[in-house]
Amino acid sequence: MKTYFRLLAFAKPIEKFAIPYLIFTVLGVIFNTLNLALLAPLLSTLFNSGEGAEAVATKPENWTDVFGYLNYYALQANQEFGTLGALKAVCAVIILSVLLGNLFRYFSERVMENMRIHTLLNLRKRVFENVMNLHVGYFSNQRKGDIIAKISSDVQVVQYSVTATLQVVLKEPLQLIAYIFMLFAISYKLTVFSLLVIPVSAFFIAKIVKRLKTQAAQAQHLYGVMISYLDEALSGIKIIKAFNATELIKDKFHNENVKYSQLGKKMAKRQQLSAPVSEFLGVTMVTGIVLYGGSLIINNQSELSPSDFIAYIALFSQVMRPAKALTNSFSTIHSGLAAGERVLELIDEKPDIEDVPNATALGTFKDKIEIKNLSFSYPGRPVLDRINLTIPKGKTVALVGPSGGGKSTLMDLLPRFIEPQQGDILIDGHDIRKVTMDSLRGMMGLVNQESILFNDTIFNNIAFGNPAASQREVEEAAKIANAHEFIMQMEDGYQSNMGDRGLKLSGGQKQRICIARAVLKNPPIMLLDEATSALDTESEKLVQEALTNLMKNRTSLVIAHRLSTIQNADIIVVLEAGRIIEQGNHQELIAREGLYCKLVNMQQFSEMD
Repeated sequence: MKTYFRLLAFAKPIEKFAIPYLIFTVLGVIFNTLNLALLAPLLSTLFNSGEGAEAVATKPENWTDVFGYLNYYALQANQEFGTLGALKAVCAVIILSVLLGNLFRYFSERVMENMRIHTLLNLRKRVFENVMNLHVGYFSNQRKGDIIAKISSDVQVVQYSVTATLQVVLKEPLQLIAYIFMLFAISYKLTVFSLLVIPVSAFFIAKIVKRLKTQAAQAQHLYGVMISYLDEALSGIKIIKAFNATELIKDKFHNENVKYSQLGKKMAKRQQLSAPVSEFLGVTMVTGIVLYGGSLIINNQSELSPSDFIAYIALFSQVMRPAKALTNSFSTIHSGLAAGERVLELIDEKPDIEDVPNATALGTFKDKIEIKNLSFSYPGRPVLDRINLTIPKGKTVALVGPSGGGKSTLMDLLPRFIEPQQGDILIDGHDIRKVTMDSLRGMMGLVNQESILFNDTIFNNIAFGNPAASQREVEEAAKIANAHEFIMQMEDGYQSNMGDRGLKLSGGQKQRICIARAVLKNPPIMLLDEATSALDTESEKLVQEALTNLMKNRTSLVIAHRLSTIQNADIIVVLEAGRIIEQGNHQELIAREGLYCKLVNMQQFSEMD
């Protein structure tokens, strides 16, 4: 129940919905019950005899004798307006009762629907906000499809099951109580005998749905795995086709699809068995009541009139509807709670990297970045070992070395995408762990080796870090990145849509858009991870010149495998196996004839070849 009430908290302010829903539900229940109760005066009016008239002429003394009152007023109408007039009056009351009952039911359902949508809005908002607040490293260890499934399908299951169950819990017990009250008002003994079916039915239903929660949790997990395969297949469609792996991917998806479908069949078997069982038990009990009550009337052993007995049977046949809704809700709530636990698990996930209490905001960058005794390891794999490095303001520092040396990891530590196990990073003497991440990252512009773009216009992608930028500012940034010309050749210019992940553009064009995005942000610190790797020779030269101009009087940290692009860097840092083994400018490192010189010679030989 703890999970249920936590999920229900997303409907706050719940009283805004619960109070009007309860009012409309109570009124709807009253008129809905009255619809069936009016069968007795309707039948007595149609088939009333003189003897019967005398029998019901007296007004009931007990206020719980609802049928007595209804029959009394029907008889009064009969005496005043005649049998046909009384019949018209009873029919008019029935029509009015049905109208009001359905009207209040509509109002109650509208209130509950508003609550459902309100709950969905809050739940999705909270889940997505928490996911966006998680540290970057979290997503390296999770299936993206599983996260998507939790935000989409799991939330959908939760909001329907929670609100539907709440609706059943508030409405159906009231309706059940109203029916039982009317049944007791007609015949106390017959009602005690007949209600034995409800606990029997509940026992069988509980047995049927016992394992549904476990199966529902498994189903949600398998659905997340399927979404992951789907995402991977769509993202890597070129590679899949290039390696003739289409059938392999089809088989992987099909196997998960089969597992999910088989589990769905098992769940459906249990869920769908509850309705026939409760239906069978209900009909069996109604038949028993007809047999028992009918025999009493035939043998003149009951005070019930035939019209009251028929109304009793009609009322009891409806008792099973709310009882069945309550039992069926068990299967729905099990699915909802299983999905809810997965959603709450995502909401409860805390980022490993957060602002410390009373974190200060960084102002302007004035002096230098200092990296002191920095060490970092992934689980079971050390990456950086006691790194010491100073990056003066306005200087360009290049990181080079063999793959796996820790270059990208070192760059990721600066904006606090990941945290070191040991050591400190200081900006103007401020420990970056004690400043706000927004102010820290606001000072940095990032261009990754992988071009990360969004399914939006070119203008919005360039202005991503500066949404208030003007058309002129965006165009200037694009010109510096050598992107303006090809943008203007597109059908809608800067308002052209780039497609999913920028698929409508070439690799070089996407990278230049990313560079323009960093240029427009105009940060004091630039982080460039292989920023020119996806460009052709001509574009690389033009963009490199633009980047050189951009990095003048600006602090830049550059990762480059093409060593020809960083020969003019102020400081070149050579990393190998997580350690700095060389440091200096291009000429100094060439003169030392160390690893850097070896790498330069290897690249020159490769280019000549």
